[in-house]
Amino acid sequence: MIRINLLGIAKQKGKRGNGGGSSPDVAMPAGPGGSPVVKILVILLVAGVMNAGYWYTLDKQKRDIAAKMAIAEAKNRELAEVKARYLERQRQAENYKRRVDVIDQLRKAQTGPTELLNMIGDTVNNTEAVWLSSMKDQGNNSIAIEGMALSTDAVASLITNLQKSGHFRNVEIKETFQDANIKEMQAFQFTLTCEIDKGKS
Repeated sequence: MIRINLLGIAKQKGKRGNGGGSSPDVAMPAGPGGSPVVKILVILLVAGVMNAGYWYTLDKQKRDIAAKMAIAEAKNRELAEVKARYLERQRQAENYKRRVDVIDQLRKAQTGPTELLNMIGDTVNNTEAVWLSSMKDQGNNSIAIEGMALSTDAVASLITNLQKSGHFRNVEIKETFQDANIKEMQAFQFTLTCEIDKGKS
């Protein structure tokens, strides 16, 4: 049997016993760095420490990432709530604007004919020797005005004054003739067609 001395100390040869000899001890030098087993243990220990340190670093990074994700998720929920409130207020503002626009359109449609009648009345009153007998809606933003004037110049003045009002894009005379039923003075019956400017009325 061969024995290996790992301590590097040579063992003195002992005396042989009676009837048999013992196996000689073979000494292996440990070298300048110490025993190989110790080296292996040191390497394993260093590797274990490094592995533990690396695992601790990864675990710390994992915890940091989890904490940051929790903060980001909370911030995301907060922003989502803010966005929802903003969209709701925007919808309310749009609904309010639509209601205001509808009310304005109804008010404009309600007061439009009144303003048009007042404008035509003022224009006729500011034109000498002209009287109106009727005003009819012909559709397509057009009206027909019938009346009487003491001269054709008075009819021309009425057309000019209606054009100057800015409420009509086009004013044309449809017909004019002298009224034979009036004997005391010269009188002309006339009919005008006026195209309403919707931007003004």
